[in-house]
Amino acid sequence: MGKYFGMSNFGLYKAFDELGIGYAKTAVGDKYVYEYMMKNGCRIGGEQSGHIIFSKYASTGDGILTSLKIMEVMMARKKKLSELAEGFTVYPQVLTNVRVTDKKAAQDDADVQAAVQQVADALGDTGRILVRESGTEPVVRVMVEAESEEVCRKYVDSVVDVIKEKGFAL
Repeated sequence: MGKYFGMSNFGLYKAFDELGIGYAKTAVGDKYVYEYMMKNGCRIGGEQSGHIIFSKYASTGDGILTSLKIMEVMMARKKKLSELAEGFTVYPQVLTNVRVTDKKAAQDDADVQAAVQQVADALGDTGRILVRESGTEPVVRVMVEAESEEVCRKYVDSVVDVIKEKGFAL
């Protein structure tokens, strides 16, 4: 199946879970989101960057279309956007880019993986950690979302420290 990454905010996944709405995570990039949508008959997809794709109307994200679709829902439900967004909590997120000598080696290192797993276990269902290679730079991205920025920073730093201790950081 390969590695899949979901960069949308953890709060979105929590809201979907609470509402019983199914979702899928794809590789990062709107082309991968669209590809998954076409293979699986999905009507809406998007990324944290704001690229929201409505497959019935377009194959790429379109801000004007997105704003019109949001207004359509607001009119149909006769609610303000603030009311429609009630119950959705945006989780704090800390992302650190670590310049490394070898992206794959750094990410595949057993000690780095153990540090990531420790964070994942500690967070449980209160947050998440994502560690991925940059596609364009000699960088490993370490991102944590949790209920406070302090918790995010602590866990990001714990993984970054292992990457540095193992000699992968430039």
